[in-house]
Amino acid sequence: MTYEQAKARVSQLTEKLRKANTAYYINDAPEISDFEYDAMMRELISLEEEYPDLLLPDSPSQRVGGAVAEGFEKVTYTTPKLSLSNCFDAKELREFDERVKKGLGSEEEVEYVLEYKFDGLTVVLDYQNGILTRGSTRGDGVVGENVTANLKTVRTIPLKLKENVDLEVRGEVLIYKDPFEKLNKLREENGESLFANPRNAAAGSIRQLDPKLAAKRPLDIFVFNLEEEQLGPDITTHTQALDWLSSIGFKVSPYKAYKSMEDIILEIDRIEHGGRQALPFEIDGMVIKVNSFEQRERLGNTAKSPRWATAYKFAAEEAKTTLQDILIQVGRTGVLTPVAVLTPTPLAGSVVSRASLHNEDYIKDKDVLIGDQVLIRKAGDVIPEVVRALPEERTGKEEEFHMPKNCPVCGSEVFRIPGEAATKCLNLDCPAQVFGRIVHFASRDAMNIDGLGPAIIRQLLDRNLISVVTDIYALKDQREALVRLDKMGEKSVDNLLKAIEQSKSQPFRKVLYALGIPLIGEKAAAIIADHFGSMEALMKASSEDISNIYEIGQKMADSVVDFFKTPANQAIVEALSGYGLQMEQEALEKTQESPLSGKTVVLTGTLPNYGRREMKELIEKHGAKVTNSVSKKTDYLIAGEKAGSKADKAQSLGIPVLSEADVLKMLGL
Repeated sequence: MTYEQAKARVSQLTEKLRKANTAYYINDAPEISDFEYDAMMRELISLEEEYPDLLLPDSPSQRVGGAVAEGFEKVTYTTPKLSLSNCFDAKELREFDERVKKGLGSEEEVEYVLEYKFDGLTVVLDYQNGILTRGSTRGDGVVGENVTANLKTVRTIPLKLKENVDLEVRGEVLIYKDPFEKLNKLREENGESLFANPRNAAAGSIRQLDPKLAAKRPLDIFVFNLEEEQLGPDITTHTQALDWLSSIGFKVSPYKAYKSMEDIILEIDRIEHGGRQALPFEIDGMVIKVNSFEQRERLGNTAKSPRWATAYKFAAEEAKTTLQDILIQVGRTGVLTPVAVLTPTPLAGSVVSRASLHNEDYIKDKDVLIGDQVLIRKAGDVIPEVVRALPEERTGKEEEFHMPKNCPVCGSEVFRIPGEAATKCLNLDCPAQVFGRIVHFASRDAMNIDGLGPAIIRQLLDRNLISVVTDIYALKDQREALVRLDKMGEKSVDNLLKAIEQSKSQPFRKVLYALGIPLIGEKAAAIIADHFGSMEALMKASSEDISNIYEIGQKMADSVVDFFKTPANQAIVEALSGYGLQMEQEALEKTQESPLSGKTVVLTGTLPNYGRREMKELIEKHGAKVTNSVSKKTDYLIAGEKAGSKADKAQSLGIPVLSEADVLKMLGL
């Protein structure tokens, strides 16, 4: 076969496989047999191996998975991927409706869209010229992980769209109920550990390093948001966006539009009390969104979530079980936490055998005895908790629980803080606290050291390879000892040492959070880091200086000051600084002064030389604010081909319409 013949055959096979994939996975109407599909795929892969330059990013062969990755690179989003606020009853839904109408004007009509709240892993997909170029996890909404190779194995994610457009969409990767049961059955037969629920299976499949394993999992996706709303031709509403996304190849979220919140409440009640169980996939609630993009823009966002959408969370399922015992766990701050040991019980998609009992007062308030029959549920459908005891089923053999007088780990005397419910071990060298501090330091939300999980940390402590967090950065000198650890080899050690070195580039706000200052969570650490700008300035600050920061309370401020007064903590900060960790907040890149500085700009249509995202970044760099809808506040509309209704609206409002060439000339480029 000549090169030209191979090229023609690859094109033919690609088109046939792409069509078969759409028929089977999107339309649920297979047109060819599995045997025919597999034969064509084998032929395509063979040709691509013989002629490597014929292998394109959107080839159907990319769905079978490639080489194992060494780790996931970080993705920083230009616009935050916000999470939704929550409602838990009809009253809160009505209050959301009132807030929306107040924000828009009480007489203005509002249409809402109701969708399922899928129980999976949220991902962001980027397309350039209709080709999938990047797929990433949502992460914390600002920084995610590049998992493109794994997402390419999901058959319902199009590698090439039916239109050559630049866009970004958000969706939920999940596994349907029946395929999940089959997957777990197969794992059981193979002697492998079972997945707790479909959500964990989906997330675990996407967040592991071998795409070939992801390709074997029955992953699916529903796309539920067009992130750059101005990209579609003449799209002014969310429902139009979903319909358009469906037309160009996406499997989109099912939806219904409503003019009345009361009708939405009735539909949610129907789904929660019957309809939910009939669905082939897991949902843990419903999502309500304002349909109009123009209304969304006027409503805006809070720091955490959009004002134009909310999530209704279903009431947690409950189950009855036996509280067999109460054990004590010691955390990184020394707090003793009672944990209920339960008879293993299926609940909300997983088997529950333990639940936190929080503190001694909680146990007394709940009137819980060891041996009781209790009702349990998952708070937020995630964390198991004891709802209440069932005293009417007591036999007289139940026993009262008492908090121990000594730490069960180190034996030190414990102390209950006056006015608080917490009982603490005050020994900072308590092995449980040391372990907890190091686990927290290396965790994903802190220094994000891939490969340094609790099991490895436990081995490092047991073999005296580390004793404080700073020792992590001296492990490069302990390579031979690391290779001898259980489930570690040359490659695993190389990856771990690489991850430790990469963690030094984590921003100051992450370093501050990683220190594990009591009462200072991830958000508070970021606020404090932004305010003071450096570790040196923070360590010199008074409690009053810190408490004056918006959203930082007096107890939090006192905790920070007390932490940095401790010589041991001062030594840790000094050592981490010596190892090269970031002790200053990066200064934000200043926008360039230009004719666009301070202007509000809308983009629409297809530009001749710039992709939509490239143009957005360019004009934002020159000081402009980019919005999605044309209004009286818009200063310029930058329009390309197929500008649609936005150009008409701009002209009717007398807003200047600029071409790409006009913008470049204005900026002197």
